[in-house]
Amino acid sequence: MNLKHIKAVAFDLDGTLVDSIPDLAAAANAMREHLGLPALTDLRIQEHVGDGIASLVHRAITDERHGQADAAIWEQGFNFFVRYYHAHLTDNTRVYPGVRDGLGLLRALQLPVVVITNKSEYLAVPLLEQLDLRDAFSLVIGGDTLAEKKPSALPLQHVCDVLDIQTSELAMVGDSENDILSARAAGSTAIAVNYGYADATQLQADLVIGNLAELYDLMKK
Repeated sequence: MNLKHIKAVAFDLDGTLVDSIPDLAAAANAMREHLGLPALTDLRIQEHVGDGIASLVHRAITDERHGQADAAIWEQGFNFFVRYYHAHLTDNTRVYPGVRDGLGLLRALQLPVVVITNKSEYLAVPLLEQLDLRDAFSLVIGGDTLAEKKPSALPLQHVCDVLDIQTSELAMVGDSENDILSARAAGSTAIAVNYGYADATQLQADLVIGNLAELYDLMKK
């Protein structure tokens, strides 16, 4: 696939740049214990990730994909979760193999790279800082940065406005349906990683990669 027209690359965070499930699961289970609920497996928590912390708290309390917790219980759980998770952002979260090298290669091509995540800025920015990744990115767009989050096209459109490029010149790299739908809505190239939290073969992306370094060969002039 020819990606030589791409002028910037956007990356999802959880499941694409970093494996954060151990710390998300620890926070979710600490919250459940606080609420008098039994622990869930890490794999089950992983199935609830992808739409931001507010949705994760609903799902972690109810253990249902579309579950809605009682408002008072959700608020108590949400406040506990955010405090706990913010204090333990990178206890066991790790950068995926190939990410640092891949980002370096893209920067060598003088391509701006940004993060577009449904995680709030309050959590995403310190996570990136603690893993020494923040300086690699021109922008970090969180789930609470704009009026809409993925799968809306708005975050991608905003990035393109800031970078003064067309949405067709942006590639969105992620591991979830939200990433692909957001790219489709914006008219951007949709790229899936095959090591994330979803089955990449089911995402109907334009391209599936196993390492960010693969982008270098596809994008170099």
